Amino acid sequence: MRHPVFLTLCVSSAFALSACQKANEAEVERAVQDVIASDENSMNAIMMTVADPNEAVAYFKRESAEQPNRIDFKRGLARSLIRARRYTEATSVWSDVISHPEVTNEDRVNYADALIRSGNWDRAEAVLDTIPPTHETYNRYRLEAMVADANKEWKRADSFYETAVGLTTRPAAVMNNWGYSKLTRRDFSGAERLFTEAITYDRDLFTAKNNLVLSRGAQRNYQMPILEVSQIERAQLYHTLALAAIKNGDVAIGKGLLEEAVDTHPQHFEEASRALAALQANVTN
Repeated sequence: MRHPVFLTLCVSSAFALSACQKANEAEVERAVQDVIASDENSMNAIMMTVADPNEAVAYFKRESAEQPNRIDFKRGLARSLIRARRYTEATSVWSDVISHPEVTNEDRVNYADALIRSGNWDRAEAVLDTIPPTHETYNRYRLEAMVADANKEWKRADSFYETAVGLTTRPAAVMNNWGYSKLTRRDFSGAERLFTEAITYDRDLFTAKNNLVLSRGAQRNYQMPILEVSQIERAQLYHTLALAAIKNGDVAIGKGLLEEAVDTHPQHFEEASRALAALQANVTN
């Protein structure tokens, strides 16, 4: 009479063991997929940041071809094309991204950025107009400011630049852009202030240093500002200041600054030497 009970226990144990095995297999499969996803995300991050841009393009092209429904691979390809300065191709890929069901507002911002880089300002403005005002990010307002600048809508540009500055902890680049906007409007003192601020946030931003010298030269202030620069950079700044002086008609001062640029440069400064020779020849004639 004990055999049926024993058989029932065996069958129950077998089912339990089978269920446990299936559960363990499912857990193992989930763990494997998690590892694969983690490795994939790490590889994507590496390719979008530190890898050679063209290698990244090749990687994301391959992955996108194998899994065309994956929006993350399309994003990676578009960003890698931007890094490789292949803006027209990037614009095309971003266009595919924004037609994807999983598109985000940040994708639309990146599409507008690619359009601006490829010179399609009108289309970029139209794309930015589709983004709701609740999407308040540094990149969005930086691009809005640039578009307003292109349209010479100065009040809007100033408002967008100010908002963008408040949305980032690294505002040097956008302050430099804002300063250049002021420079084109001939607000030289306003430009000088913004370039100076930009440099306080990024002491290595040579573009802002060069623009600062331009804004001072436009005000006939030919004194070199106190800046942390290399010998080569200082020579280049003297050259910029010299050209500003010559443009203002202060030729003698410009000649002296060109001589300073040639003397300061640790190697032969061909561009400054050529400008100085041309200036001397013109004076002689």
